[in-house]
Amino acid sequence: MKTKINPDVQSLSYKECGVNIDEGSRFVSKIKKIVSSWHRPELMKGIGGFGGLFDISSLGMKHPVLVTSIDGVGTKLNIARMMKKHDSVGMDIVNHCVNDILVQGAKPLYFTDYIGTGRLDADCMEQVVKGMFQACKDANCELIGGETAEMPGMYKDDEYDLVGSITGVVEKEKIITGDRLVHGDVLISLPSNGLHTNGYSLARKIVFDIKNLKVDSYVEELECSIGEALLVPHRCFGPLMYGLFDQVDIKGMAHITGGGITDNLPRIFPKGIGAEIKISSIQVLPIFHCLQKWGGVELMEMMKVFNMGVGMVLAVSQEESELCLKLCRENFPGSAVIGRIIQAEQKAVKYI
Repeated sequence: MKTKINPDVQSLSYKECGVNIDEGSRFVSKIKKIVSSWHRPELMKGIGGFGGLFDISSLGMKHPVLVTSIDGVGTKLNIARMMKKHDSVGMDIVNHCVNDILVQGAKPLYFTDYIGTGRLDADCMEQVVKGMFQACKDANCELIGGETAEMPGMYKDDEYDLVGSITGVVEKEKIITGDRLVHGDVLISLPSNGLHTNGYSLARKIVFDIKNLKVDSYVEELECSIGEALLVPHRCFGPLMYGLFDQVDIKGMAHITGGGITDNLPRIFPKGIGAEIKISSIQVLPIFHCLQKWGGVELMEMMKVFNMGVGMVLAVSQEESELCLKLCRENFPGSAVIGRIIQAEQKAVKYI
């Protein structure tokens, strides 16, 4: 029986306010189909409950330390929306988070996501989840659950925000901190494959407002459209790095994200330590040459905003640097020695 509380007021539904519960249910159904094809054995309960359950006792570790991180894709989502391609940003958020805990020596266990949108489009969000699931599977990380919030009035109908949180684990005695860095240690770069997930506010200003390009504009220097170049997924360094931890004593690692080498490398420095980076040793990707030329951006501003072709920086002793570089190049062609650790009053990067 339907009972109208106030017969003098027109009946109102949640859907008429912009929230479609049925579309949300359709989305959850799609997610379950995606993630049901693969699970880690430690998973006890995943998507569908109020919380995910993950049993770490079966890992067989002596002193496991959990490492957690959270991040977002940022305004790269605008490129995905313009390109009508959403799986790659799902990969972006997972790969970014995997890299963030990798620098402390941690391997990922599970990942959760948050999606906020003005109007839930189950088909669009399915693309995002497919990208997240594939990236999680590649990193041996369980996509354990998440939250999707339809919030009309907070976002435009075709807008959404994407945030991810990851939890990983590392043996306490194997945590990488940077505390042992000393003068003369060698800095080795692992190459990025594009902007990753940072610097897009400046990049979009240059590309669309100054250069007046469209996402499908072909750029000869890039051998693809500008949209394709800007949407290249954030490179994940995790799976190929784990074996390196057993062969080389890595004393410090920095994931080069927002702030570039300038701001991220000092995050691992102990007191009295700085770094000297030889700019000519960095293999700058063509996309960054284009952005700098089109926008007339100063080099030091570029170094502070973009990764410039450096996705990760490792710090090792001089004695192990040759072996480390050899192993890095086997997995990541283009790896290079880009500088060294120096004694310094301030935790800063000096470019030479």
